[in-house]
Amino acid sequence: MKAMKFFSLLLMCCLSVHALAADSAAPSAPSPHAIDIPPWFKESFLDLRADIKEATAEKKRTMLYFGQDGCPYCIQLMRVNFSQKDIVATMHQNFEAIALNIWGDRETVWLDGKARTEKELASFLRVQFTPTLLFLDETGNVVLRVNGYYSPFKFRAALDYVSGKQEKQTSFTEYLKSRPGEPASGILHDQPFFMGMPYNLKRPAAKPLMVIFEQKDCAACDEMHAHAFKNTETLALLKQFDVVRLSLFGKSPVITPDGKKMTEAEWGSALKVAYTPSVVFFDKQGKEVFRVDAYLKTFHLNSSLDYVASKGYQSQPNFQRFIEARAEKLRKAGIRVDIWE
Repeated sequence: MKAMKFFSLLLMCCLSVHALAADSAAPSAPSPHAIDIPPWFKESFLDLRADIKEATAEKKRTMLYFGQDGCPYCIQLMRVNFSQKDIVATMHQNFEAIALNIWGDRETVWLDGKARTEKELASFLRVQFTPTLLFLDETGNVVLRVNGYYSPFKFRAALDYVSGKQEKQTSFTEYLKSRPGEPASGILHDQPFFMGMPYNLKRPAAKPLMVIFEQKDCAACDEMHAHAFKNTETLALLKQFDVVRLSLFGKSPVITPDGKKMTEAEWGSALKVAYTPSVVFFDKQGKEVFRVDAYLKTFHLNSSLDYVASKGYQSQPNFQRFIEARAEKLRKAGIRVDIWE
């Protein structure tokens, strides 16, 4: 028995030394989950068919989280949203949460039975932002997709919508409309670069089109106007666009880029816009080329403007890759880059 204990201790020491050596050899190796995640996330073998089956057996739904190293919005989600007692309680009761790295190499199995790495799965599911959250029903259908960071207020609404199976009764847009508004200024802000009425957006045109959907009760809209739209670089980039601001639930008439006549609300519904502010970009011919479904801080908003204005989406379909290359280019030019501004 003493000999067995001795060899056990010796083995543990060897493993510890090996781990320390590995750490020192690769100090910048990415964490398997992109960033530190709460311990209550599921340790999955990443056969998502089995995960959904297990969640269903426990009368829960599955939430897939896609993140990456150095993502400030991912950190915000983990530190702010997942530190709220009521949000954590809702997650425990109604969801199985699984973390995936948008650039990861772990093998996953999607519903079609095909093995893909994490990064291949992210591409297959068209994940362009981090964090991206996919809420799956009992058959694996995506009932709600959250692109980017939601404040705790709207994140609670998303959890209630999915856990209550509200997708069977209404869209998430209408569900949000029915809930009490987030504390905000209660006004629609104007900007000198906004196109005025009538909203004739029919293409082709000399510039690409940037359509911003807002509403009065929108704290993120207030922040966008207070900060991003006062940024010198943002204003310079906006000059390359025709910019129109629409009310998500408004009744003003719009002629869409393809010539259809709708109200603001009807067009927002047709585009499946579920969050404000949301930005939808169209090229000069009127084809949608990119969209942002959540408010981004100034650097990321500017990156999205540059992505469309430079037609970066044609050569680089992955927006995250474009952001990384853009940030590196700016740093090499001696320009300070703060992705959380």
